[in-house]
Amino acid sequence: MARILTCTDGSVYAHSVYHYSAWAAKRLDAEVHVLHMLDPLHDDPLNADFSGSIGLGARTALMKELVELEATRAKIAQKRGQAILDDAEERLREAGVDRVSTMQRHERLSDSIAEYDKDADLIVLGKRGNHADFSKGHLGSNLERVIRSCKHPVLVASTAVWPMERFVFAYDSGPSANKAVDYLVSQPLLKGLDCHLLCVGKGGSKHERSLHEAELKLTEAGYNVEADLRAGDPDEVIAEAINREGSDLLVMGAFGHSRIRQLIVGSTTTAMIRGTKRPVLLFR
Repeated sequence: MARILTCTDGSVYAHSVYHYSAWAAKRLDAEVHVLHMLDPLHDDPLNADFSGSIGLGARTALMKELVELEATRAKIAQKRGQAILDDAEERLREAGVDRVSTMQRHERLSDSIAEYDKDADLIVLGKRGNHADFSKGHLGSNLERVIRSCKHPVLVASTAVWPMERFVFAYDSGPSANKAVDYLVSQPLLKGLDCHLLCVGKGGSKHERSLHEAELKLTEAGYNVEADLRAGDPDEVIAEAINREGSDLLVMGAFGHSRIRQLIVGSTTTAMIRGTKRPVLLFR
């Protein structure tokens, strides 16, 4: 049975994360496993050094109070996390998902995602978490590390919910993009949706040949494909295609051809996740 790993921290992205998890569960006939992490690396007053600043007796009394405070904080965080999980399960079941399980762990998602990825067929999470700096457009601190670590597709949810009728597939003929082609051909997640297969490059290049091969595979798998080779800056061309044509989803590989980009999320990928209001389905 297919399994979707839904990662939530109760942020403003939670609604769309649950929505797309339910949508994917129905498409894949999958169960949904909801995961909430209690980050152990929060600011901790117990780690402060009070030696030399206050006397021994006062320091001992203060440390006792800090221990009690930390215990209270931990209980509150745990209860809040359980409330988030309860809410997630309720929303998923209301959306028609019958097979839902929840789990809370005291660790960082980015440090542990590889273990959870082993048992998942799809990971769904929000673009940013509760502590993201929205004014600067920063991505969630966990997101890039999660993308680098996961071998399975990652669906990055935006705050808005889209009807999922048409998607843009930003194809660059690299290994990540070809993995996406194989997934679309073999899995039912996007079957029946219109596909705009978009490659940014020059005509007559190897990109044109690879684009044609990808178009054939997708067409034979039953997709209604519009293949397009355009020149220009990838960030601008892809963004224009999504916004002008009203697509509901962006599909792309997480990495480009460069060896340097194997160490970090590709620059175009990062720009697209940051700039688009659509969900992004990524393949590593």
